Amino acid sequence: MNTADVGQSYSATGKFLHWGFIVVFAYGIFKQVDDLSQLEDPDFLRFEFVFACAFLTILALRFWVMRGQGSALPQSTPDWQRVAAKLVHYGMYVALMMIAVTGLAIGVVFTLGLRDGALMDFCIAAHEASITASYALITLHVAAALYHRVLRDGVWSAMVPIFKERNGERVRVETPSSVRPKRRE
Repeated sequence: MNTADVGQSYSATGKFLHWGFIVVFAYGIFKQVDDLSQLEDPDFLRFEFVFACAFLTILALRFWVMRGQGSALPQSTPDWQRVAAKLVHYGMYVALMMIAVTGLAIGVVFTLGLRDGALMDFCIAAHEASITASYALITLHVAAALYHRVLRDGVWSAMVPIFKERNGERVRVETPSSVRPKRRE
């Protein structure tokens, strides 16, 4: 691997939010609402509202922290891959946000007593579409990460704490702001 061509590594906060959000997302999948009648329990409905708001807050925090991070892609990465990476990342943010927003909409519509009809059907369809889109985009994201692991170009090691490139050795990544001028002697 050409270390001069390696992209930026992510901060400890960025890594924590990335992996921590995966845990929150997995919990959301695990505890999902199986039937709208579950929302008749006020404590359960309240928990769903709080969880959706916490999910959105964590997602927004993750976006805010990661927006200042540079790309882990090597400088030699083709433009089409850079565009694809941005589309997948932003698409994941939108799809994940829409899962929570449409979930909240389902709760509000349910609370208003509109448990049957076109509005509830629309909210449920939008929620399901958001979930499907998130699964597809997450699959692309993981496939790209595995592709970069095979390439051994530093992208994997920028975020993943295991199976680092170069026999487990941490890849040193220098960003333009951390590059120091060479001393002249």
